[in-house]
Amino acid sequence: MPTLSSTASSRRAAPVREQALAALFVHRAAETEQLRRLLAPPPELRYLRRCLRDLRGLGLVHSVTRAHCPSVWSLTDQGARNVASWPEFAGRRLRRHTTMGARSAHTLAVTRTALAFIEDARRRGDEVTALDWTPEVAHPIRDGAGVGDRALIADALLRYTRTAPTRAMLRAFVEVDRATESSERLASKVITYARFYDHFPVAGRRSPADLSGIRAWQRTYPVFPRLLFVLTGAGRQTLLHRVADLRAMVREQPSTARFAQDVPVGAAILEELEELGASAPVWWPLDGRTGRSNWMEL
Repeated sequence: MPTLSSTASSRRAAPVREQALAALFVHRAAETEQLRRLLAPPPELRYLRRCLRDLRGLGLVHSVTRAHCPSVWSLTDQGARNVASWPEFAGRRLRRHTTMGARSAHTLAVTRTALAFIEDARRRGDEVTALDWTPEVAHPIRDGAGVGDRALIADALLRYTRTAPTRAMLRAFVEVDRATESSERLASKVITYARFYDHFPVAGRRSPADLSGIRAWQRTYPVFPRLLFVLTGAGRQTLLHRVADLRAMVREQPSTARFAQDVPVGAAILEELEELGASAPVWWPLDGRTGRSNWMEL
């Protein structure tokens, strides 16, 4: 199997089979049409299906058929090991690609969210590909707290290069909510991000004291990524209530209020991103300001 080059131009020129393997390695699972739209340029659906059948015959991908729903594609463990060896993915964590993961409604909602950003970026002429989206980004939180999460696990990290009106390299943590957990649990995620933003690593049995004087996140990011909540899975009024709960959490909890002063935090409804574009003024700022804006201008 050929390897991927790290340049954007060669990504676009890569054969469809290679692009499909790379996209499934990054996004874990996608319906056939979702996968077609992730590729650049999007191939004809009939040709993509033929490529996927060939890859399935090689034992690199498998599909899950659901009643009255499109097939969902994901890599086999063999396919994942193959793609992980490509130079393009040096340093990326190798995850198990299970059929249960392929059936996950949450995984497919995260893929929908990625498409909303990627296709909007293409229309704008910004620089984003399917490989600039990294699901399940984990950062340990060793701040000595007796309670609370021991790690921040973002649903995804988006790397985005805006080309106009000024060129800027942006990053965003993305949390996708399908209204399957309480508003309180959803809002508590902001506290976890605030803890990660604030803490300096403390010494432990497996880690020495950090004498650098910098926060943990500064070892990875030049600027802390903005935090974007994407809501779906319920009626509009229910989702608006969940946005209001998020706004209340940020405003009323001291650590999150401070966090939102330094880091742009916003929320939007997935269906509006798909209809109007991720860069449309559909994002509610969670720091107490009124109105809605572009996610890049939160």
